[in-house]
Amino acid sequence: MTDIHEDGRAGIDAALVRRLIATQFPQWAGLAVTPVKVDGWDNRTYRLGEDLTARLPTHESYTAAVHKEHEWLPKLAPVLPVPIPEAVAKGSPGEGYPYHWAIRRWLNGATASYETVADLNEFARSIAGFILALQGADATGGPAAGAHSFYRGAPPEYYHDETVEALGVLKGRIDTDLAREVWDAALAASWDRPPVWFHGDIASGNLLVQDGRLSAVIDFGTSGVGDPACDLVIAYTFFSGESRVAFREAVGQDAGTWARARGWALWKALITTDLPVVERVLADYQAG
Repeated sequence: MTDIHEDGRAGIDAALVRRLIATQFPQWAGLAVTPVKVDGWDNRTYRLGEDLTARLPTHESYTAAVHKEHEWLPKLAPVLPVPIPEAVAKGSPGEGYPYHWAIRRWLNGATASYETVADLNEFARSIAGFILALQGADATGGPAAGAHSFYRGAPPEYYHDETVEALGVLKGRIDTDLAREVWDAALAASWDRPPVWFHGDIASGNLLVQDGRLSAVIDFGTSGVGDPACDLVIAYTFFSGESRVAFREAVGQDAGTWARARGWALWKALITTDLPVVERVLADYQAG
């Protein structure tokens, strides 16, 4: 999820980044430090000159991603069809900042949107191709789904209590009986195969576009190895009609995985009161 933030959020600003660079990576001390216009909630990102970025977690819970990505991004990149962030260096706590942080290679591209994507059906197939390539990457020794992935890749039942509570709050605004049926179907459809790589947050804010086409996938902070159902949620949050059909046909996956994908989409839509997504999930479930 991305948005535009003022510099200084979570106590992180450009001046801090300059101090960290100067003390830990003096070879880049002369580079301009500029906040990116569209930033994530979990990290603050700054552009360093033309070719690099500094990415600083805003909370301790996001620091596991720094170490994970530094180790695994170089191993995943060669098997994926579009560029992903390139880990250049890993920074240490300092200058009053308490966490490890990352320096990455800058990736050009605009955030995916209905305005920047030229052909939604083609884009859907490109995302499907990326997901399948990621699932095909060697998962040996990969980080098993858990706290570091905020339980993406684990069974959706981890969020059962939140889902039930949200259903109670939204009673009368949505068909809560049908939504509970969708959720129960997700819980009943367990992943019983060897774990595969998942991204964990295949969302428009993490998809870059150039010339109308997918050019890069960023933010592997919730990635890991486990159940890939969470990577199908974009079927309900971004695609619809023909483009959703194109995505489903291209990405494949069995009925159980789609049942869990609906569960993941439903949970997030319920707790964020994104009622249009709730309705899409319910309609998809009814369509069979």
